[in-house]
Amino acid sequence: MPIYEYCCPSCNLKFELRRFFSQAEEDAHCPACDAVAKKLISSFAAVSKGAEGESSSIGGSSCSSCASSSCASCGLG
Repeated sequence: MPIYEYCCPSCNLKFELRRFFSQAEEDAHCPACDAVAKKLISSFAAVSKGAEGESSSIGGSSCSSCASSSCASCGLG
């Protein structure tokens, strides 16, 4: 079952839902405010840390599905 990413236009919450392919185009409601959310385009990213602690990514943004509330606290920077 694929994971789809959404963003709520009312409260700006970003969230993920596991849904069947047959449900991909159905409305998704925000878990915080119940508004209809917009499906985001997801990209694949592989992130690794080097020996010196530096981050590198392949195939997209290293923050495409980050659950951190800010970049300073995610540990990739």
